[in-house]
Amino acid sequence: MTFESLGLAPALLRALAENNYTTPTPIQVQAIPLALAGHDLLGGAQTGTGKTAAFGLPLLQRLVEGNKPATGPRKPRALILVPTRELAVQVADSIRSYGKYMRLNVTTIFGGAGMQPQIDNLRRGVDILVATPGRLIDHLERGSAKLDAVEILILDEADRMLDMGFLPAIKRILGRVPSQRQTLLFSATFEAQLKQLAMEFMHNPQQVQVAAQNAIAATITHRAHPVDGSRKRDLLIDILTRRHTDQVLIFGKTKHGCNRLAEQLEAAGLPAVAIHGNKSQAARQKALNQFKSGKARILVATDVAARGLDIPNLPLVINHDLPMVAEDYVHRIGRTGRNGAQGEALSLVSPDEAGLLRQIQRLLKADVVMDVVEGFAPSRPIRMDGPMQPINRGGNQRPGGAQAPRKPAHRPHGKPADRSAHAHAGQKPHRGGVARPGSARRDSRA
Repeated sequence: MTFESLGLAPALLRALAENNYTTPTPIQVQAIPLALAGHDLLGGAQTGTGKTAAFGLPLLQRLVEGNKPATGPRKPRALILVPTRELAVQVADSIRSYGKYMRLNVTTIFGGAGMQPQIDNLRRGVDILVATPGRLIDHLERGSAKLDAVEILILDEADRMLDMGFLPAIKRILGRVPSQRQTLLFSATFEAQLKQLAMEFMHNPQQVQVAAQNAIAATITHRAHPVDGSRKRDLLIDILTRRHTDQVLIFGKTKHGCNRLAEQLEAAGLPAVAIHGNKSQAARQKALNQFKSGKARILVATDVAARGLDIPNLPLVINHDLPMVAEDYVHRIGRTGRNGAQGEALSLVSPDEAGLLRQIQRLLKADVVMDVVEGFAPSRPIRMDGPMQPINRGGNQRPGGAQAPRKPAHRPHGKPADRSAHAHAGQKPHRGGVARPGSARRDSRA
């Protein structure tokens, strides 16, 4: 199966080829033809399965094919609702990448950012609006957002939005969009409340389901190094200096942060390049070629920019910053330990990231071994939940290879695990499993 066989437009195929997308994932194979045909769609898919392209590609094609003559400032013709600001940015970056050869304007609005720049963007005209529910309600109340021209509505990670208390906001938004529209809803699970909601606002939806892709290769060794956030760079340089022959993929949280980290590594005598969404395709390809050829030993990337990369025989992945979504950890470390090869996943974890590490451990149903590197102990302990079986199959080793005793996470006897990291990282526990990003409060108040 190829993207060409799915009936996508040449402009989309060109953009996919430039981003090294060659073979569609199962959710893309099932969802794209149905979405192109105009069906409402219930998609069962988790993060890391390629669902953004599964809804983004047909969305772009349908908007271009149904292009209408401009009769004033452009109102959003497509609305994508997502649970968190991080996902809003990630989805918007992907849509822009897929639609780089289409003249469509993509805008994001989410809480925790100034209202006026978002209002200005909406006034200039928008084709595709990616929004979190709470902040979108704020704009609807102010009159700065109009949804009466929406032709396609997409709810991404709908189960997480319900978990975060967005159901009232979602229902209010549904009352503002035209009833004659196409609706696509993607969710990891379909509980009774979500199914009831879907039946209320969807028209004879088709349903597709793909298996969760959270399998962890047994050949990967997992380890976390506790360290203060201000000393992460120094610890990283120490690790990379010891591991002077290893090719390394490092994940950072922001585009600017990846650029700065690559420059700092270069200054320390460690050849490094960065890729992220702000770089042109030519610059990204040049950086990737330098990495694959060995000219640059280290590649620093954001999650979005690293999608579609095919790097064979990669021995080491380092999380300089933990991902905001636990499933993204699995997606990151899937770059190593392929085809039976040995791989290693290292995470530099600050005390403020304890909540994010708890998410990862709950998803994996196992501990990530904590190993304090001498000279880099954090100023306060990283407090974790109760013990689980460790998944570090390769033994607990320091960066230089010497065996080291495991240092258990400290927690005073009889006291519950510290919840402050959840509050700091904007997390709340998800009933029965992985903690979900965000809080029950509307994101516009974040």
